[in-house]
Amino acid sequence: MAVRKLNPVTPGQRHKVIGTFEDITASVPEKSLVYGKHSTGGRNNTGKMTVRYIGGGHKQKYRLIDFKREKDGVPAVVKTIEYDPNRSARIALLFYADGEKRYIIAPNGLQVGATLMSGADAAPEIGNALPLANIPVGTVIHNIELRPGQGALLVRSAGNFAQLTSREGSYCVIKLPSGETRQILSACKATVGSVGNSDHALEQSGKAGRSRWLGRRPHNRGVVMNPVDHPMGGGEGRQSGGHPRSRKGLYAKGLKTRAPKKLSNKYIIERANKK
Repeated sequence: MAVRKLNPVTPGQRHKVIGTFEDITASVPEKSLVYGKHSTGGRNNTGKMTVRYIGGGHKQKYRLIDFKREKDGVPAVVKTIEYDPNRSARIALLFYADGEKRYIIAPNGLQVGATLMSGADAAPEIGNALPLANIPVGTVIHNIELRPGQGALLVRSAGNFAQLTSREGSYCVIKLPSGETRQILSACKATVGSVGNSDHALEQSGKAGRSRWLGRRPHNRGVVMNPVDHPMGGGEGRQSGGHPRSRKGLYAKGLKTRAPKKLSNKYIIERANKK
């Protein structure tokens, strides 16, 4: 995966940096794993706008992704690597030996024709999903479960990876991309390797229109509004003092929102890095 910078023959191409799509091998998704996706435009059931700055965008179809990887012991062949408009990572279509087809998040280095496995007996190789108890210490992983059989919740976006650092009893210690270190049950599954499309972070849209294609409408700042519209609005000229707040008056930067008595706090060894 690489990025390309275009020759600026138009203003929209001057700062445009996009992916090359050279790793994608199919342009049409598997019909049995796709269904229509309804867009709300930020409106609720009465048509009232409840979320700002959402609307428009290209039509999308949702691809069903297998985050559970519960077909243990059944080998699967990677048939295609495809684009998914619903996520930053690429997806891979697997053909299982029993005839079933499923999509997974495509890890870095996965090639068409590779054979993948899941389950406790699988080898700790790229793309294989196995319990944390069977993964060697120091291995780079992604698609991590928080509860056995729940399906992967952590480390799923492009270029991300976590690392299994040690074991403590029935728990494994995982260092997450945020810098947080936490314990996760050894029975939970994870996939070996890092998520593909790592150059996604280098992309630049180059023009406002590309944001509109993604369903993002113009986002105006609170300080340019009137006092009736926002706590940070009003003032003569470029008046912007005080603390950054949300539209409802909550502090926008630095306010801790995690519940202090949350039960899962005991599993967190070290908090995420402060920026």
